[in-house]
Amino acid sequence: MNASQRAQNAYRHHAQAAKTTRDTEYDAFARVTSSMKIAATKGREGYNELVEALHDNRRLWTILAADVASKANSLPSELRARIFYLSEFTQKHSTLVLRKEASVRPLLEINVAVMRGLRQAQGAARGNEDKGQPSDMAVQNSASVERRAIL
Repeated sequence: MNASQRAQNAYRHHAQAAKTTRDTEYDAFARVTSSMKIAATKGREGYNELVEALHDNRRLWTILAADVASKANSLPSELRARIFYLSEFTQKHSTLVLRKEASVRPLLEINVAVMRGLRQAQGAARGNEDKGQPSDMAVQNSASVERRAIL
């Protein structure tokens, strides 16, 4: 390994260590959303991949729901309720997608709205990052998308 490679490896380690909670949340949403989108574009041939991606998306939203249901969570109760509601919607809509009774599109839109909110709030919410609080904007964006999906 040459000096350049060692320097790149050292920098990569420090860059990963500097990741914020918001960055981690964004990455999780990006991974799962990308997997769902790729699988959905494959049609019938991608059904098994879609099942896997939907499972991962459900797990992500289950983790969020469990977090906001915790008494230790310091988010405002209204925001916690909205996140929990989005989790419930995601669970139910995923079932419809698996039954081929609904499109995956609303799930993709919700996740993208959350990702957009996480990025938009990144700079403004740096002070809250140590507290691990998600962005109000992220949840509001996804709630808006979810309401459109129902209508």
